[in-house]
This record gives sequence, structure tokens and C-alpha cells, in this order.
Amino acid sequence: MKRLIPIIILLSACCHPTEDVHLSEYVSTLVGTQSDWTFSTGNTYPAIALPWGMNFWTPVTAEREEDGWAYQYDKHKITGFKQTHQPSPWINDYGAFSIIPGGGPSWFSHESEEARPYYYKVYLADHDITVEITPTERAAVMRLTFPESDSSIIGVNPFQGGKVAFDDAGATGYSVQNHGGVPEGFRNFFVIKADVPLGEAFATSRGQIVTLYIASSFISEEQAVRNLNEVLDRSFDEVKTAAQERWDKILGRIRVSGVTEEQYRTFYSCLYRSSLFPRKFYEMGPDGEPVHYSPYDGKVHDGYLYTDTGFWDTFRALFPLLNLVYPDVSREILQGLANVARENDFLPEWASPGHRDCMIGNNSAAVVADAAVQGLVSREDLEVLYNALVYGTEHVHPTVSSTGRKGHEYYNTLGYIPCDVGVNESVARTLEYAYDDWCIAQVAKLLDRPQEEIDLYLKRSRNWRNVFDPSARLMRGRRADGSFQEPFSPYKWGGDFTEGNAWHYTWSVFHDIPGLVDAMGGQESFEQMLDSVFKVPPIYDDSYYGYRIHEITEMQVADMGNYAHGNQPSQHMLYLYNWTAHPEKGSVYIREVMDRLYSAAPDGYCGDEDNGQTSAWYVFSALGFYPVCPASGQYALGSPLFPKAAVSLPGGKTLTITSKGSNPVYNDIRLNGKPINNNYVDIAPIRNGAHLTFRVSHQNTN
Repeated sequence: MKRLIPIIILLSACCHPTEDVHLSEYVSTLVGTQSDWTFSTGNTYPAIALPWGMNFWTPVTAEREEDGWAYQYDKHKITGFKQTHQPSPWINDYGAFSIIPGGGPSWFSHESEEARPYYYKVYLADHDITVEITPTERAAVMRLTFPESDSSIIGVNPFQGGKVAFDDAGATGYSVQNHGGVPEGFRNFFVIKADVPLGEAFATSRGQIVTLYIASSFISEEQAVRNLNEVLDRSFDEVKTAAQERWDKILGRIRVSGVTEEQYRTFYSCLYRSSLFPRKFYEMGPDGEPVHYSPYDGKVHDGYLYTDTGFWDTFRALFPLLNLVYPDVSREILQGLANVARENDFLPEWASPGHRDCMIGNNSAAVVADAAVQGLVSREDLEVLYNALVYGTEHVHPTVSSTGRKGHEYYNTLGYIPCDVGVNESVARTLEYAYDDWCIAQVAKLLDRPQEEIDLYLKRSRNWRNVFDPSARLMRGRRADGSFQEPFSPYKWGGDFTEGNAWHYTWSVFHDIPGLVDAMGGQESFEQMLDSVFKVPPIYDDSYYGYRIHEITEMQVADMGNYAHGNQPSQHMLYLYNWTAHPEKGSVYIREVMDRLYSAAPDGYCGDEDNGQTSAWYVFSALGFYPVCPASGQYALGSPLFPKAAVSLPGGKTLTITSKGSNPVYNDIRLNGKPINNNYVDIAPIRNGAHLTFRVSHQNTN
């Protein structure tokens, strides 16, 4: 492996030991909240939650309850505090309701706001009320400090179509609010226990504290009362302390040291975002065992279920990160996916809480395969999942066209989806289906399926070649008659691609990079084409959309040519330099992206954060490797940010990563003291506990 050293990046080190602090104190939940629909710096909200908790809470600055941008950093008024399940402003919320201390909007200041994963506090100036919130998985405690008043009020908004009833003990009700993905009869039942009347005026003395205990259930009002036991008979501070301890434990699975305060904050804020989705959609029944309401058939079933994730985004790095650092959670998620397959014909591609019509691909295959090759799925569940994956290759959901495979009739016969048969984003679909077929083949091998069955999916995995134009050395729309579409512009977004252009999607051959290298004419040509992505200006053609979508703007302002880190199809590209003679180019770009396009500020992302994916990219990259091809059993090597990192693994094992020198480029990489002479490291020894070292050798590097 040849890794040259073209530049030196010096970091001001701040080497205080993280073992002696609460890692949750490094997290700001406000990262990414300075966003709107025209320009995303994350499109997040300050989620007050436990890791993967069923319910989140958030302050709301939106004036309309249906506004997907519930909290925007630049707004000045808080309109309420919402129990939310929103994974993205584009997907919006479901089952939401809100608490409104003071009964209406109020001015606030960030100077009087404290936003932590386990705790939120703010002063509502117009009402002279201080609000504090701390969460459990399915409940929360809200502590309100009131002024002296004869007419204090706490409002409860069940949102449109919902109901709320007040009594001496507080309130009960339900929300039916949703934006799809639910069957008829869907409800989120909530219960609020209070020591003052809700929904009407009451008298308070200055400094009087009112505590609300709040829980909900997708199953029944009775189950909501059961979920309230998570907080009953516990003080606010007891719940807060337990929530912080939970976050410290989860964040403590990775301990890093040796860099600046800002880099610590950026890293742990990203790790926090990587530990929110998919959320638990199961509850603990009367016997203490998991039970869930299914948004797929409207019934209540035993077992686990998780939701609120778009696999188009999260198969790339978020799920591989969970598989490495939180395999116990991954096991539950995959058990839940198998339950979905038992409750309907399809696996979800975008779940919130059930099937949502968003994005493309059959990327549940990648999620299943990556977990399966790492031994996180039982054989019984894997057989159920495999059957659902195979079914999805030849069917489309009757009401949600993004579930299953739109255009499968063409793909399975012609080997690609033509651009002139009415199936949009044909090239992107072809490329993703090809990778997904490779993933299905890996699962088929694990299940000892017949060789002809394995060969079928391996053959289809080579379909990417059918939309590759050797003359342009780019992916390109192809007509049903076999000719390439004219005219062709690599700068055109949409059309044959999904939220990107040919410069972005050409590299989506995760499972066959050597084949792509050969198709481009060899290693040198491949490298030249990668270079071109960063050398061409950030020009674009938005004629497919009719306006400049926010992803285009985010590419432009990043000032990296046509590289678009703010959207997922580009995020593995920097690691593809490992398949060239100059992998150090990728290392330099990786470090530039980490240093320049991420921060712990409200504008800390360079595009949509997307359910942990963009954050997981940073976490992996800061550790020094990345899953270019989930389900391959390999990580591509990169440029570690920290002089030392320790990842706690099951069974008391530890992955220790050390780097010597402040350069982004290392030419001597060793696993347990032995040189790595490939562009990757196998996952198996990493999972077993290992010492990965990166250093600069001053011997011959030519």
C-alpha cells in the first residue's frame, strides 16, 4: 500500500481524559437545527430521548402543528413541547401531541436554553415559566416552575382528529395524527398525571413547581398507564440521572482522546445522532415481555419491532455502525424486521411507522445481509427475511411504489430499467437493485440455497454494467432498444438518477469496485475520473425538478466541485481512492470533510443528517475505516482523527485504534502488529478485539 504525505494538518490537542467526565456533556442536541426546506444544515430537532427510545420530546418553534420543521434555531418563539416520532421533516410526524405551558407561544432565548440528550431546559419569557424535560423510553417527566398568578394554565393539544379528556388526576387522550404508514384505527394513546388541573386556569405562587408524568402507547390506554410506570414514584432528578447514565453508557462504547474540545463535541454529537434511529416500536406487556402494535396489519403481536428509518440512507453506514458497536440493538432490529415479514408480504424500505412512499431501491437486502454475515440473525429469522427479500425482487407494494421493486419486469428481463418506459430514476434503480441482488446472494449462501439460485442473483448483480457508458466513463440512461439516451449531461440532477447526477451515481457499484475500475479503462483512468468529480465546477442542471432542490445548493456551497457529501450517494466515494495508486488523495479529502463540513454548531452538517447516516459516516471516518460495501465483511481504510480510540465490544473485548503523527495520510497500517497490505481490513478480527495502528513510515514510500 502506497500512502504518500503531500500535506500536514496540525491540530491543537486537548488531551484531557474522557474517562473522568460525562460523555453526554459533549453532546449538543441543537446541531443541525439551523435549517429550513431550502437549505439543510442537518434538518434535525433537539431530540430529548433515550437511545432508540419509542418516544422523543422536542421544543416546538413552528406556528403550525403540521410543519415538519418543528424546531428551527433561528426562530424566537416556542409554541409548545411535543412528543414526537418524526424521523425527517420530509416524512413528518405521527402520533404527536403537545404540552403548552402558559397556554400559548412565548419568546425565548438560546442563552436560557440547555439542550442535552437526557435533559432540556428553557425559560418562557412571556409566561415567566421555566420548563424542564427528562425522558425514559416510553414516558417523560416535565417540571414546570411557575410565577405568582391567579390564572396559570397548562394546555394539552392532541392535534387534529385527536381527543383529550381532563380529570382531577390529569388527562388522558389519543392522537391520530400521521402522514401515512398507518392502517385504519391507528392511535397513540397518552396519559398525563399532574397535581394541578390541566386545560384550565389555576392559581400558583412564585417558584411553585408542577410536575407532569407523561406516557403513551400505540397499543391501548391500559398499556399507556403501564408505560407510565417507567416514571411513577421517581423524582424528576432521579429520572434525569438515570437518563444521563444511560447516554453515558451508550456513548462510552467508544472513547476517544487527544484532540480539541470542538472535535470531541462534534464526535459525540454525531454518535448521539447515530443512536436515535431506528426507534423502538415495541412496548413491555403485562408479563414483562416485548409486544408491539403492527402498522403493517393493525394487530398486536408478541416480539420486537423498530421503525423510523429510510434504508436508502442508512444501509450505508448507520446499520454497519450498529452492527459493530451496538450488536445487541442490531439483533433486536433484525428480529423486528423478521416480524414485519411475518405480518405482511414486504420488508420496508422507508418505515414511519409502516411503509412510506419515499426514495428507491431494495436496500433492506443490504441491512439484512450485513447483519447476517456478522452472525447477528438467527437462522429461523434469516429464512423468513430471505423469502421476503426474494418476494420483493418480483413485486411492488400495491399502494407504496417505493416498497418492493418498481420496474422489476424490465430489470429481470433486459438486465436494466430503460429510461423511456415510464419508470423514473431508472439508472439509480438499476444500480441499487444490482447491489441488492449481490446482498441477496450473500444471504442465499448462508442459507445453503441451491447454486442456481445463488448464481441468478450474482448474475443480476452484474447488471450495473448495462447502464455504464464506456465512451463517457459514466453511468447513463439507456433506452429499451439498447441505445443510450441523448442528449446526455453528467450535470443533470434527477431524471435517470435520484437526488444526484451521473458524477454521483457512477460510483454506486459497492460490491464490484474492481469491475468498475476495469470498465473505466484501468486504475489510472479510474483515478482520473474520481479526480474530475472534485475538479469540475459545481454547476448543475435542475430541469428535471424545475427548481434548485436543497441538495444542489448544499453541493455548491461546500466548494468541492461536484462532490456532494450532503447527500448519501456520494458519501463512500472518497474511500474509492483506495482502489487507485494514490489512496492518500482520499485520506486528505476525508480529513477535509471531517474538519470543514462537520461541527457541533447549529449549522453543523452539510446536508440532511438522515436518521444517523451522515453522523455515522463521521464516526467511522474518525475511527479510520468505513464500510464501502456492507455485507462484504470488510472496511475500507481511511484516516483516523484521534490519536487513540477504544471501542468496547461484546464479551469484554476492545478494539483499540492508535495513530501517530498529525497527518491525514498514513503509509504504515498494522493489525495486531502485522502490516496490512490491502486497501481494507477484515471485520472478523476487528469484532474479536484488536489493535489497529496507523503511522507514518519514513522509509521508502515511492
